[in-house]
Amino acid sequence: MYWHLLRRNRDFRLLFLGTLISLGGDWFLTVALLDLVLQLTGSATLASLMLLCQSLPIFLFTPIAGHLVDKVDRRKLMIVVDIIRAGACLLPLLARTPATLPFAFAGVILISIGAAYFEPASQAALPNIVSGEELGPANVLMGATWGTMLAAGAGIGGIVTMRFGRDVSFIVDALSFVASALILAQMRGRFAEERDSSHKHPPLGESIRETLRYAKEHPRVRALLSVKGGYGLGAGVVAMLSVFGKEVFHSGAFGIGMLFAARGIGALVGPFIVRAMTKGDDDRQYRFIGLCGLLFGIGYVGLGLSHSLAVGAISIFLAHLGGGAQWQTSTYGLQRETPDWIRGRVFSADWGFVTLTMGISGMVAGIAADHVGPVIATTSVAAICVIWAMAWAAWTWKLWRPSGG
Repeated sequence: MYWHLLRRNRDFRLLFLGTLISLGGDWFLTVALLDLVLQLTGSATLASLMLLCQSLPIFLFTPIAGHLVDKVDRRKLMIVVDIIRAGACLLPLLARTPATLPFAFAGVILISIGAAYFEPASQAALPNIVSGEELGPANVLMGATWGTMLAAGAGIGGIVTMRFGRDVSFIVDALSFVASALILAQMRGRFAEERDSSHKHPPLGESIRETLRYAKEHPRVRALLSVKGGYGLGAGVVAMLSVFGKEVFHSGAFGIGMLFAARGIGALVGPFIVRAMTKGDDDRQYRFIGLCGLLFGIGYVGLGLSHSLAVGAISIFLAHLGGGAQWQTSTYGLQRETPDWIRGRVFSADWGFVTLTMGISGMVAGIAADHVGPVIATTSVAAICVIWAMAWAAWTWKLWRPSGG
C-alpha cells in the first residue's frame, strides 16, 4: 500500500523526497547548534533558549502565515521560504565565541519564521495531492520522513559534528533547503482547490476570527486542535536530550545524536503501529491519541530515572513511539475534518499553539535543570504529559463515533 502510493503518485513522491532531504539537514543543524551552545557556555538554560528560538517565532508569525497560505499559491510560497532558509543556515558559521553567539540565534529565528509558512502550507496541500483513500497512508509516510531523518540525521549529525566539525553540518542544512526548493519546482499538481470567483479572502483580523468561529462550531476540530498544544505543555523535556547526552551520560555530541536518533526511530514506528491496529478507522485512531500521549509522558519519566545512555535511548524510543503516533493522527484528523478554504489557517493555529507551549515548556525545563538538576526537571515536566493525556482522553472520548461533531 505504501510503496504503491509512492510509485503511482509522482507529486507525492517528490514531496516525500523533498521533505526527507530537508528534515535530514535540519537534524544535522539541531545537533550542531546544541553542541555549539553547550561548548561555548555550558548552560542548559541557553540550550533551551536555542530550542525556544526554534519555536516561539513560529507562534508569533502563524496568524499572518495562515492567512497567506489560504490566499497565495502554496507551492511557490514553499519554494521562496526554502531559499530564504538556505541563507539563514549559514549565519551560525559566524558564531565563534560567546559574544558572537547571537549570529547563531538569528539564523535559527529566521529558519523558524520560514517554518511558520512552510509547514502549514505543506500540511494543507497534502489532501489535494493525494486522493481521499490515499490520505491515511500518505500521512503515515510523511510522519515516517520526520522520524527517519531525525533518526538518521541526528545520529549521523552527531558523528559528523564530532569528526568534521559543526560548520559542515550548517552547510549541509543550507544545501538541503536548496534541494527541497528544486524538488518542489518540479511538482505540477494543485496544492489547493480551485476558488470560486465570488470567493474573497477576508482581511487578516477577520480571517483570524473566522478560524476561531469555525473551531468553536466544530467540536471534533476543536479537540484535534488541542492535541499538539496540550502535548507541548510537557514536551519541553525534549530540551533535556542534549543535557542528558552531554552532561548526564557524558557522551558528548555522540550521546546527543543517539538520543535524538532514538526519538526519531520511535516517531517513525509509532504512526505505522497505530494505523495497523485501528485498520484505518478514523474514530478508533482518534481515541488512541490519549493512550499515545500517556506513553510519551511515561517514556520521559523513564529517561529521568535512567543511569546509562542505552536505557535512556530505550525510554526515548518508547516516548516518541507514542508522541509520533499522536502527532500524526491529529494531523490526519485535521486534514479530514477541515475544508481546503480554511485548512491553511487551521494548520497555522495548530502549529502556532504547539510551538508556544513547547517553547515555554522547554524554557521551564532548562531553567529547572540549572536549579534542581536534570533528573528532577525531566520527571516533573514529563508528569504534565501524563496528566494532560488522561484529561484529554476523558474530555474527548464521546466525540469519536460516526455521529460525533
